[in-house]
Amino acid sequence: MSKAKNLQTGHIGLNVTDLDRSLAFYREVFDFEVLADGKDEGRRWAFLGRGSRLLVTLWQQSEGAFSTTLPGLHHLSFQVDTVEEVRATEEVLRTLGAEFAYDGVVPHGESGISGGIFFSDPDGIRLEIYAPTGADPADAPTSGAPTCGFF
Repeated sequence: MSKAKNLQTGHIGLNVTDLDRSLAFYREVFDFEVLADGKDEGRRWAFLGRGSRLLVTLWQQSEGAFSTTLPGLHHLSFQVDTVEEVRATEEVLRTLGAEFAYDGVVPHGESGISGGIFFSDPDGIRLEIYAPTGADPADAPTSGAPTCGFF
């Protein structure tokens, strides 16, 4: 048997507590389109993406808040082309009252020129939006820029 060639991440599935709230958040922040959804009582879900590409699925089937102390998802990261896009998304998040891990664009500790913003969705799921270049370590809002794995 041969191993899969040209393997890439398909979509990310997230459990949420309130589909309507999460749907509004992900559409506003990421400009996702609803590709499909289910609204039956006890089976509410939404498939989100751009064009015909499925990126995130939301499943209303959990209670409580995301735990950073248990094994599993650490954070979900999205790449954009420029730091200006990161900053524009930061402004949208501020109007939504999102919780940030740091204030402003943080250069990644691994490379120094890539960087982004670290924040949480309405269920506390940790998210990141970053650009591969343009994050000047001199502009870091925090000393000792974090790696994206430790925040």
